[in-house]
Amino acid sequence: MSLSPYIQILRPRQWLKNLMLLFPPFMGGMLLRPGMFAKGVIPIVAFCLASSATYIFNDIIDCENDAGHPVKCRRPLPAGAVSKTSASIFGTGLLVVSVLLGYSVSSTFLLLLASYLGVSLFYSLKLKHEPIVDIFCISAGFLFRLEAGGQAFGVVVSDWLFLSVFLLSLFLSAGKRLGEMNHLGEAAAIHRPSLDGYPDGLLEGLMYMTGSAFLVTYTMYIIGHPALIYTVPLCSFVLFRYAFRVKKGEGGGDPTEALLRDPLLFVLSFAWTLMIGWGIYGRG
Repeated sequence: MSLSPYIQILRPRQWLKNLMLLFPPFMGGMLLRPGMFAKGVIPIVAFCLASSATYIFNDIIDCENDAGHPVKCRRPLPAGAVSKTSASIFGTGLLVVSVLLGYSVSSTFLLLLASYLGVSLFYSLKLKHEPIVDIFCISAGFLFRLEAGGQAFGVVVSDWLFLSVFLLSLFLSAGKRLGEMNHLGEAAAIHRPSLDGYPDGLLEGLMYMTGSAFLVTYTMYIIGHPALIYTVPLCSFVLFRYAFRVKKGEGGGDPTEALLRDPLLFVLSFAWTLMIGWGIYGRG
């Protein structure tokens, strides 16, 4: 038995999203304190396993539809490299381990993890077919990660950080749907039924609106740190670059794929991280 298909259905690239758990201590200037990195290992692993479990169950549900998709047809389940039975057992095992790990962190963290799993499950079964609701479900995943990070590290998530992540996640979610629409063309509604419910121009308008609102809340969040104000132009460029890729239909609008496949976007995002790190930790 080859392990490669089972590694693929985990979607390890998507684990990048779970770095959101590090945002509260990172932005709060606490990440480099002794023991903080060790404190984050179990929570991040719990969310990585939980997210992989949700991807597996989503792939099981969408297996027949994905078989006709130009890109998703190469995934292990629709390609026949992994059976639905094996995937179900594997996904259930990941789910159980993630819940046990979440329980070991705290009851509040477990509640946030369970909420993430619940929304993800209903999203896969029904909500991803509902326009507007689908992008809010994707956004909720980022917010659960953010709040779980605050709980795991004992850091209070500020109102401005919450709003910034909320608006950024809506921007990325709307961009993902618009990117899928541009990439798939006339077949978009076949592979993603919710896309048929979006009137022309709505997703583009939502993306621009939430992107603009994010820049305002982000600026308000970092305005008290003079060294960080210079990250606003860089952050703006990253948003514009992502919007550029979405409009061209590159990568189907997936933010993780955009980050990993676009060298300029990756370098600029890394530069933003360095500038934030220097502004918070390098001036003490």
